[in-house]
Amino acid sequence: MPKDLIKAVCVFSGKVNGVIYLEESKTKKVKIYGDVKGLKPGKHGFHVHEAGDLSEGCSSCCAHFNPHDKEHAGPTDKNRHIGDLGNIVALKNGEARVDIVDRLIKLRGKYSVIGRSLVVHEDEDDLGKGDFPDSKTTGHAGARVACGVIGFRKKC
Repeated sequence: MPKDLIKAVCVFSGKVNGVIYLEESKTKKVKIYGDVKGLKPGKHGFHVHEAGDLSEGCSSCCAHFNPHDKEHAGPTDKNRHIGDLGNIVALKNGEARVDIVDRLIKLRGKYSVIGRSLVVHEDEDDLGKGDFPDSKTTGHAGARVACGVIGFRKKC
């Protein structure tokens, strides 16, 4: 692992807003943490999507980041999209605290998520275990309620 560990940030603005930080660790895992506000109480699908293109809102972020052509699953499953981060949980006040350590997300190299997007969905991600036609592709997590581009964090 290089001496300088990379740090990234993703900002959500609008009705659903917040800041998510991504940081490499010495163990080659990435810590993803921060807060998202303005959500309805309950679970919400949380994914890295292919594109960091917000030109058409969240719809231009494309599909989940899945360079290995895997099925949609939960974050601890072996066979999953790189972008499958499971669910975040909003409390009654609409705030969700994010605290994830992930083994597949990378901030450098061929499969880096820098320049891609984070998306929060309206509903719970069924982690690919539901009986819906889109369970194995999107987790049947519903509409995209927030999105932001993952960028390098300032060093100044």
